[in-house]
Amino acid sequence: MTSKEILALITEVGIVPVVRTASAESAMQAVEAIYKGGVRAAEITMTVPGAIRALEKLADRFGSQIMLGAGTVLDPETARACMLAGAQFFVTPSLRVSTIEMVKRYSKVICPGALTPTEVLTAWEAGADIVKIFPCGNVGGAKYIKALKGPFPQIEMIPTGGVNLETAGEFLKAGACAVAVGSELVDAKTIKEGRFDIIEERTRQYLAVIAKARAEMTGK
Repeated sequence: MTSKEILALITEVGIVPVVRTASAESAMQAVEAIYKGGVRAAEITMTVPGAIRALEKLADRFGSQIMLGAGTVLDPETARACMLAGAQFFVTPSLRVSTIEMVKRYSKVICPGALTPTEVLTAWEAGADIVKIFPCGNVGGAKYIKALKGPFPQIEMIPTGGVNLETAGEFLKAGACAVAVGSELVDAKTIKEGRFDIIEERTRQYLAVIAKARAEMTGK
């Protein structure tokens, strides 16, 4: 997929599930549940043991049916390894220009983490496709996104932190192009109990919330 196609899919879906689990196996099961729930994109963080192997296996299993992302990418070397494993988009917790450059070199999508106005603009000027506002919930949530979009209407933003079923719609209305959801969707307790059906149902609930918010935004 081209970077434009990847971006279009992320924006269309409106949600990026962040899979941060204690094992590669549970991460793969979580991604399968997310897929069954109707979301065709998922991010596996590099904090998952064997994360790159999980990406490879999922890429082999689903092919182009699901768009895989690599999260918590701290350096360009990790980004390249994940790319070769099948990742199409890359998410970082902080701003590192060399990682942005690596991802753009191969025409993939990069969502670097930033928080302050200076970091947000620096990330965008360095080539970010979308800027991840992290940790958004700790600094005002949807109100902070709205405040940033005032001077930066041209910058695409995805909030991470503080996104749940109650706030997801608010973030979109504030100007976010999509939302990233972590433990509110894939939590340790549900994983430990093997209740992947719950993750599947939560995925559907998030899609419904996003659809409702967008309908209200367009007046339809």
